[in-house]
Amino acid sequence: MIIATFLVVLLAGILAGIPVAFALILCGIAMMLHLGEFNTQILAENLISGADSFSLMAIPFFILAGEIMNAGGLSRRIVDLPMKLVGHKRGGLGYVAIMAAMIMASLSGSAVADTAAVAAMLIPMMKTTGYPEERSAGLIGAAGIIAPIIPPSIPFIIFGVTSGVSITKLFMAGIIPGVMMGVFLALLWGWQAKHLDIHTFPKASRRELAASFKNGIWALLLPVIIIGGFRLGVFTPTEAGAVAAFYALFVSTIIYRELKLPQLYGILLASAKTTAVVMMLVAAAGISGYLITIAELPQMITELLEPLLDSPRLLLAVIMIAVFIIGMVMDLTPTVLILTPVLMPLVQEAGIDPVYFGVMFILNTSIGLITPPVGNVLNVITGVTKLPFDRAARGMLPYVGMLLLLLILFLIFPQLVIAPYRFIMS
Repeated sequence: MIIATFLVVLLAGILAGIPVAFALILCGIAMMLHLGEFNTQILAENLISGADSFSLMAIPFFILAGEIMNAGGLSRRIVDLPMKLVGHKRGGLGYVAIMAAMIMASLSGSAVADTAAVAAMLIPMMKTTGYPEERSAGLIGAAGIIAPIIPPSIPFIIFGVTSGVSITKLFMAGIIPGVMMGVFLALLWGWQAKHLDIHTFPKASRRELAASFKNGIWALLLPVIIIGGFRLGVFTPTEAGAVAAFYALFVSTIIYRELKLPQLYGILLASAKTTAVVMMLVAAAGISGYLITIAELPQMITELLEPLLDSPRLLLAVIMIAVFIIGMVMDLTPTVLILTPVLMPLVQEAGIDPVYFGVMFILNTSIGLITPPVGNVLNVITGVTKLPFDRAARGMLPYVGMLLLLLILFLIFPQLVIAPYRFIMS
């Protein structure tokens, strides 16, 4: 009954147009009333404690770093290098989009921000050179969701805080799956590009390539610093966020000199607004998480799925199907916040590697960002391209299928995820 109460209130709130964070607070109040334990003090305490985590401080830093990079010319230079490398090939701009999205992913960790930046730079160029709008939009949207997988991933931070799994291990485990996402998308795009009659760009000379690399080296050094710092234990994820923000500010103002100090106010304001949305969600989910635990919901779910505990792979397949369906109608962050405390006890009891589960879970919820009807990245793409929602969704379908194929591959062969991260961490 507690599950029905939670779902009915949550869906009713969302359908009524109430922001998800406030819908989650309403869910908390409804569950309290159902349990006969309504207490405003408990409500306030869990609202505060939900966001009271040192690790969560990484989120505003990485969001700030992303805003600074977009304003300071780092994003433009990141796109320029792939353009020089593969822009001359058939469908070259598609490969540029994938490469740029992967590099951007290793800088900001936000799918929405990365997609908006890459789409704003490449979509106009793709239009003028004869690329099909639907396929272009679909490819850039699909490439954008690499950001939640490659470190520094904001969803990994939220999952790590909620589940108690090491954020550093999650980051390291996400590297190879993120690269594989890019490879799979490139393979699909390469097959599609063979059947397209599109304009190709002149091949860049070695001098132009060297100049582009020299110009973008400062931007490209950031992921090396971040990932290297994690691996060597130089700093924590939170400290990495601060390093990323400072480095982006230094490069934008001192090296590239494109960011002027008066612009900082607008950048800080935009970062604060985005951070406030994320942190409010996290805080509100803290209430629901507390009441879910009090109501013994994880135990109930465990009992329901107990017959599958002896078959971890089948159990994980069932979980992945449920998460995919939920991810289609709910945004990534609330999905992670709501489902993690429910699923983790089940995963641990079944003996599934929590880091492996974290990668599978976030990859699955990331695919939800490009699926109708709610997908945030899909909405960003429609906003940038001015395509009707249904056309953008249609262009996204082949790439959704390819990413689901990759998810199934990771499900059948867990070592594709587990072995690389253990090697990196060894």
